[in-house]
Amino acid sequence: MADPFQTIYQAIIADPSNQQYTKRGIKPLYYAGPDARILLIAQAPGQKAQEQGMFWNDRSGRRLRDWLGISWDEFYYSGKIAIMPMDFYFPGNSPHGDLPPRPDFASKWHPQLLKLMPNIQLTILIGAYASRAYLHLDQKTSLTSIVQNYQDYLPQYFPIVHPSPRNRVWMSRNPWFAKDVLPDLKTRVQKIMQDQ
Repeated sequence: MADPFQTIYQAIIADPSNQQYTKRGIKPLYYAGPDARILLIAQAPGQKAQEQGMFWNDRSGRRLRDWLGISWDEFYYSGKIAIMPMDFYFPGNSPHGDLPPRPDFASKWHPQLLKLMPNIQLTILIGAYASRAYLHLDQKTSLTSIVQNYQDYLPQYFPIVHPSPRNRVWMSRNPWFAKDVLPDLKTRVQKIMQDQ
């Protein structure tokens, strides 16, 4: 019997909308497995992540693992962490950074993968694209207000800002994030990771 995760992986590669990547030998970048308990959803792989074939292998990743209170091995090798960005391919550059993820990508592939991961207990929404999409909020809703009211979306969703060092100014202006939000996030993640 075919592995359903592998079947979806091959379908993503074969999808005509992804041929611009497939023809260049670029594989979709995401992590999904039957034992996943925590799901991370962010914007889309950056160019470096796509070239390495590895998420969060940078300063942002180190900070994210610190926020979650988990080690490198737990993050990458425990099987308890799934990562499904809003697009599984680097969307390209714009004058102001990376282009946004394709708007129809997540709605096509996320539900298929989520059906195969019944043990997800917490979905961490990283940044505005993931938060607005999964929480069904419009573009006018600021990420600051979403994160400040994170308890409204629990226990299923936990929205946070991106752990990029570029967000240091935002964090200095919003000290409640480090004081109140991050300790709660770490506690919840630790409990899920440690439960048998």
